[in-house]
Amino acid sequence: MVKEIRHLKTGDAEPTFPSDGKLQLLSMRFCPYAQRIHIILEAKQIPYHTCNVNLTNKPEWLTRYSPLGKVPALGVPTENGVLFIHESMVIADYLDEKYPEKLLYPKDPLAKAVDRLLIEQFNGVITAYYKAINDPTAINDLTNGLDKFEAELERRGTSFFGGSSPGMLDYMIWPWCERIAFLKYKGFSLDKARYALLIDWNAKMIADSAVEVHYVAPEFHAKYWETRSAGAVNYDILL
Repeated sequence: MVKEIRHLKTGDAEPTFPSDGKLQLLSMRFCPYAQRIHIILEAKQIPYHTCNVNLTNKPEWLTRYSPLGKVPALGVPTENGVLFIHESMVIADYLDEKYPEKLLYPKDPLAKAVDRLLIEQFNGVITAYYKAINDPTAINDLTNGLDKFEAELERRGTSFFGGSSPGMLDYMIWPWCERIAFLKYKGFSLDKARYALLIDWNAKMIADSAVEVHYVAPEFHAKYWETRSAGAVNYDILL
């Protein structure tokens, strides 16, 4: 399991990263978009440093590295200093091109385009997930969106969307699939008959070495959302 790091907040000093050429990731432990990048870095075995950020009481220096004050933001060492890029898909695409030793996208351009489209289509599931946390009527939108991915696994006939091992599509949708398990506290769970393949995929993803490092159990997602609902977000629950 990853060593948990306190989230820096307003008034906290800017972090100082070692000058060792490693990538620098600004993150938040419960941010699914940041989790995407952690998983890719682990899957590709790329060394990096992490700085966790409190997104409610943001450090004053955050916007120097991420103009919109969001995470993830990835610092890439260059000859002229460290250049930060942001937006999870931009970072993901950069990492797959920069570190091609273990490609996560398919090599075939058309297959890559299909996976990229499915990642975009998953945004509908993401929207429905957040609505469903407080609105049970959104469950239908969530399940209807998941039907597409159950059917896609059946069409491919593979354990993962990426084949015999997870690929970019698997890793990009995983953070929200991890969080769907938290909805059991809201009275919802995946139908075993309707989503037999996704349920099996889910278990295999949890066991994946890159996912396992940054996996958060449903009870901790529940505690995190309890603090959000109470208006006093606790980002450091895992410490």
